[in-house]
Amino acid sequence: MRKLLGIALMIMLVLSAAGAWAGEIEGKIQSVDTSDRTIVLDNGTTLSVAEGVSMDMLRPGTDVKVSYEERDGKNIATSVEAK
Repeated sequence: MRKLLGIALMIMLVLSAAGAWAGEIEGKIQSVDTSDRTIVLDNGTTLSVAEGVSMDMLRPGTDVKVSYEERDGKNIATSVEAK
């Protein structure tokens, strides 16, 4: 019984980790929509900026490095750094 419970727990952990995918991308901001909390990079990538992440420094033409996670089919920026 204990062995079966351990296997089930491992399977649940693997499946829950597979749900969120994280990455980094660099580029130049093409457009910013503060009301919708989105930015578009020069390569066409659209990122939604997570609540709590400041958008004050985000302007078209700014080179940025963005860390993001994929959630429900959207790329959510968890941090944005001006380069």
